[in-house]
Amino acid sequence: MSLFEKFYQNIPRYPKISIIEERRLIAKAKKGYPREIDELVLRHIGFVIYRIHKKTFPSYIERFGEDIFSEAIFILYDKIKNYNLRYKDKHGEFKPVRFSSYIWKRIDGFILDSLKAELERESRHSTPDWERYDSGKCNVQVS
Repeated sequence: MSLFEKFYQNIPRYPKISIIEERRLIAKAKKGYPREIDELVLRHIGFVIYRIHKKTFPSYIERFGEDIFSEAIFILYDKIKNYNLRYKDKHGEFKPVRFSSYIWKRIDGFILDSLKAELERESRHSTPDWERYDSGKCNVQVS
């Protein structure tokens, strides 16, 4: 079990709620009720952890999991504000959408972008292994 898993295994698990109850929570959260905002975020922490595990190799979870998770929580807060309670499909018919369905692409994109940025940052700061480059075996001739 990784450090990431150990750290977050004590997070309370909320039972699944109906879409009607979820939409009621979202409506109150959009109006600024802090308890509903926090409950909605807490209900989706497990989803964020699941997406991190689904999109990330275990070694990357160990190295970057906590940072990705903590930043992803801010996405949940932001997406509550942008959620459209009156969403209609392309035919103009009302279509209620679960919050997890609404956020999953954004969370996945964020995970991949974060991993890419972290790996690029690591590669810029890594030092080359000069022992691999034996100057006696180099085919380059210096004039």
